[in-house]
Order: sequence, then structure tokens, then C-alpha cells
Amino acid sequence: MHATLLVELLTEELPPKALSRLGEVFADGVFKALVERKLATADARMDRYASPRRLALTLQNVTDRAPDAVVDEKLMPVAVALDADGRPTPALLKKLQAKNIPAEALPQFTRRMDGKSETLFHAMTVAGAALDDVLAGIVLDALKKLPIPKLMRWSDCDFQFVRPVHGLVMLHGDRIVPGQAFGHASGRSTRGHRFMGEGEVTLAGADEYARTLYERGSVMASFEARRALITQKLAQACAALGEGVHHVDDAALIDEVTALVEYPVVYVAQFEPEFLAVPQECLILTMKANQKYFPLLDASGKLLNRFLVVSNMQVADAHNIVSGNERVVRARLSDARFFFEQDKKTPLAGRITKMESVVYHNRLGSQFDRVMRIQRLATEISHLLDADVMATARAALLAKADLMTDMVGEFPELQGVMGRYYAQHDGETDTVSAAVEQHYRPRFAGDALPEGDVACAVSLADKIDALVGFFGIGQIPTGDKDPFALRRAALGVLRILMDASLPLDLGQLVQIAAGGFRAGQIGVGDTAEFAAQLLDFMQERLRNLLKDGGHDARAIDAVLALRPTRIDLVPAKLAAVVAFSELAEAQSLAAANKRIVNILKKAGEVGDVIDPALFADDAEVELNHALSTANMMAHQYVERGNYAGALSALSMLRAPVDRFFDDVMVNADDSAVRANRLALLGQLAVAMNAVADISRLELKD
Repeated sequence: MHATLLVELLTEELPPKALSRLGEVFADGVFKALVERKLATADARMDRYASPRRLALTLQNVTDRAPDAVVDEKLMPVAVALDADGRPTPALLKKLQAKNIPAEALPQFTRRMDGKSETLFHAMTVAGAALDDVLAGIVLDALKKLPIPKLMRWSDCDFQFVRPVHGLVMLHGDRIVPGQAFGHASGRSTRGHRFMGEGEVTLAGADEYARTLYERGSVMASFEARRALITQKLAQACAALGEGVHHVDDAALIDEVTALVEYPVVYVAQFEPEFLAVPQECLILTMKANQKYFPLLDASGKLLNRFLVVSNMQVADAHNIVSGNERVVRARLSDARFFFEQDKKTPLAGRITKMESVVYHNRLGSQFDRVMRIQRLATEISHLLDADVMATARAALLAKADLMTDMVGEFPELQGVMGRYYAQHDGETDTVSAAVEQHYRPRFAGDALPEGDVACAVSLADKIDALVGFFGIGQIPTGDKDPFALRRAALGVLRILMDASLPLDLGQLVQIAAGGFRAGQIGVGDTAEFAAQLLDFMQERLRNLLKDGGHDARAIDAVLALRPTRIDLVPAKLAAVVAFSELAEAQSLAAANKRIVNILKKAGEVGDVIDPALFADDAEVELNHALSTANMMAHQYVERGNYAGALSALSMLRAPVDRFFDDVMVNADDSAVRANRLALLGQLAVAMNAVADISRLELKD
């Protein structure tokens, strides 16, 4: 019999931030297991359900018994199973007896190669799985595989799950599938909304699950349907409040409130306008993080003194719900206002010495030590950029001061943001105030970069100090472990250098940063070893960043093979390499370059002085002349930043290079001639690889 299958696990309120994922993994696990046992087909329609108190799925066209299957059972090699006359050996007869296979079935056995030997196989029929026999086990296996970090026990039982379990429904059509989970036998009864629906809802069949639960239980079981309804109701509430009014866009918050309600209703509430004197970022975060409210903004993005509440109750008179939420938010906003007013009493500059008692890392000193290093490095960077040195030094000094404020202590997400507000209150310049906030950028992939050289200098100093410090004490990211967010810091450095086109040498910045640490604080003796590790790490992050940006893989390999430290020049070099690779001479020169590099590698140390008097072949003279001309042109192009022109100048070398390898024996008997020819090839390699390693452009056969 084919029918719709329903499986529902009824629990106490599940973790809201994990609910969607739990529902997805549970349903997919059951579905996959049923398909593997031939009880369902891979194209069958499945609907997932996840509400605060249940995980469920319905799957259409599930059979109560899988079809029988014929499988070939391997017996033994033919050489062992049969004698020279083709009769069964005692070994085979013993094997057949153990498996209850009659010897008369021997003619139906098949032979085929298994590895290197011919093997005897017996075709046997395996009974298909019965849904009643396997479903409970499938459900338990799927539940055990849920991504649950912490399990709990309840009552006096030995079961463990993310929350106490109160029921199990397993219906195939209108029939109960027998089984147990967490001490509960399967049935057809579930529970409705705690206050609005029937306490116990009896399901007639699997097909009516969602409709019955909604109509009689006032529960919208589908996570996706609830989320869509909440999104719609939020938009309707905003539209009713006036043109341009919109709620703070936060997909994670919508997901979380979707996991908190079974019957979503949206109400409009408000708070006293005087709270708007507090920075709106504080108020927004307070409402979102603590109360799961949706703050409202006007068309210009300014916070209004209204907010939206997603409730789990629909009532005729919502006064009590609205006023209750307003009372709660008033207390929260009062706390935020208190923090803000108290913090303003002490200027940021007055908080800096307090950081001496805050440990940044036990091997890297205090937060004050770190600020001093950041200020030193940022100042050096501002000199290199010809930026405002005084503003940079001031911004770097104040950059971390807001970590010592009550507001940031309560809401760490506001670090930098509150620093800007407090800096403005203290009378700092707009440049300094903006840099205090923006030095954390980019916080994530796609985030905006710091604006202006001052903010970029402080941001770079902050991130490079962390990278140098942690690499210097051996705290290097491995696998998926990156406790100090060094990958994010590295990507931030690379994006700032590249996207803001800052003419800075990454290697130089690492050396300057390393000089800010006390002797022996990082590295062992010379800093060269960990600095090389750090630059390797940065190169790999750059490779991934460029690949994600859609750049040509061969061009990336060619440019990064030279380990560039002027990251701002990398995009222009990539474009130049791509343009060069399209020239007719590109493949020939790439192959020649690879050959030259191999020759020089085998030769060992090669001189860099070419003596034309030692040329014994016209091909040498021609190549040397062409190389001089190409070098002069390429140098002029590079001076102007025209890397495409520099690479295109190499095209004139194709014919002289081809003739050289056709007519000249590099490893001449005369040592002086040989050394001169190797020097010529050495200079040729330098010229050909000035922008990128063009041998990486050679097409593979």
C-alpha cells in the first residue's frame, strides 16, 4: 500500500536559533533512510515542519513494504569450489550447507571475474524492508544525528535529547505505524497552541496534518510558511504607519522570532521620544538582542519611537500585550540611556590608562601595550601614505578606549560605533571620530572599507599587529580553528591594500609591526621565520580572495608565483597577464620560460654579467640585442604602471628565443662561453618574469 507518511516528535520549546536547521536535518535524515530502504522514491514530495514544540515531516507515496531484491552472494573462487571435472568440492558443499543452499542449485550459480580470479556467485532473493519494522529505528537514527551541542535528561528516565519529549506521531495514511522513541509509543494525537487551540488534537490521517493542526490547534507547523507570514505582516504594519516607514532588516531576527511563535501576530508599540537622544544603534541593538523587537525607521533611516512586536497570541484587545511590551522596553532603554550618560562623563582619553589592567594576551601584553603598538605602526603607515600624522596618532590612541565603557561592556557589538559617538562628544575632529569607528572595517566579507587614509592606516595597524603578534607566538590558524579571527584580519588587510589602492609594501609593514614588540616577546631571535610564515598565509588568503572575485586561475598562479608584496598592484598585473595570454606568442614564450628556469635551476649559481665578446653565434647576438630593447621598453612601461605594455614588449623575444634554442648549445665545452650563455638566460628569465611567472600560462597537454 502506498500512502503519505507523517512523523512528528512533540517536545518542549526547542532552541530558537537552531530550530530551522534541526527541522531540516531531521526531515532529510528520515527521507534519505526511507529512500535507501526502497520505501520511498527520491522524487517523492516531502514537506518539512518545525515549530517551537515539534519537528515533523510528511512524505508522499511511501510504501508499507519495499519490493524484494535479487542479489548476487559471493561464495568462493571457482578453483576452490569445483574440482577438475566441475563437481563441487567439499569446501563448497560445506559453505552451501552453512548457508542452507541446496547442492542441486549449483547449475543456477554464475561465474564472473572478481579481481584477478574467477568467482562463483549465488543469486538470492532478499525480502524488502517492512515500514512497521524499520521506521522507529530510522526516526531514532535521524534524531541522534541532529546538530545538537548540548543534550539534557529529564524526569527519571535515561533518555537524552535537546529538550524533553512529550509525544510521537507516526501515521502511514490513516494507520498508526507502531514504534517508540524516548519512552513514548507512537500514536495519532498531537498538541495544539498552548492558549489558543485544542489541548489535544487527534489526527485522522497523515494528509490532513498541517490543515488539522492549524484549524483545530491554532499552530502553523511549517517554518517557511510562518516566516513568510511574519515578513508579510511586518510589511503591512509598516505601510499602515506611513510612507517610507520600514523596519530594521535582519534576516536572523526574523528566523529567530519565527522559531518562537506558532501563530504569529504583529502589534505596533511605542516608547517615549526622549529616549531618541541615545544613539540609535544602542536602542536598535537593545530592542533586537534583548526583546526580539523590530525597530522602525523613517525614509531617511532615522529611528522612530515605535517598534513592532511579533506575538504568539491573537486577541481582540491587544492593549495588555502592547502595554506589557512597552513597559519592558522602557526599562531596557532606560538602562541604555544610563550607560550612555555615565560613559560621557569620562572622556575616551581618560580611559586609556585603565587598559593597562586589561590583558590582551598573556604573551602579548595588556590592551594598553597593544594600543601603543597600533599607534606606532599607524603613525609609520601615515608617513608612508603622506596622510595626517597627528590625526592618525590620535585616532589610533583612542581606537580601543570605548572597550572600557559601560555601553560596550553590555553590548560588545557596538565597539567602534560608540567610540565614534564618545569621540564626537569629547570634541575630537570628524576625521579622528570616523577612524575610531571605521578601524574595525571590514568586519565581514563584502563589508565597507574604512574611508580615507587616516582610517585605513589605523585599520591596517590594528589587523597587522594582531597577525604579527599571534604568528610570532605560534598561534597560527589550523583547519577550521581560528580563535583569534586571523583569517578575517588577513582578508581585511588585503582588501584595504588592494581595493583602496594603497601604495604600501606588505613585507615592510610586517617588519615595522614586528619592531613594536619587546625583545623576545615574539619569534625566536630573528623574526624572518614567522614573518615568512605570515606572508605565506597572506598569499593563500589573497589567492582565495582573487578566485572568489572571478579572476582567471592561471593568471592568479602566474602573478602570485612571484610572491608580490605590493598588493595594490596585483589587479593591474592580473589584467596584464590575461591580455598577454591572448597573444599569439604567449604559449611559445611560456614554454621557453619554463625551459630557461629548468636550465638555470640545474646550473646552480649563475652570473649576472654578459660579455658580448664571448658570443660565438649570431643567435646569441640577436637575442642579446632583442633582450636589451625589450628590457628598455618594459622598464618604461612598468615605470608608468602599464604592466600590459611591459608584457606585450616580450612578444618581440619569441623569434630570437626560438632561434637561440635551435642554434645554440647552452652547455658549451668552453666554461667561459657556457657561463656567458647562462648569464644571458638569467637576464632573459628576469625580464620575462618581471611582472609574473609566465611559465604558469603554459597550457597542459
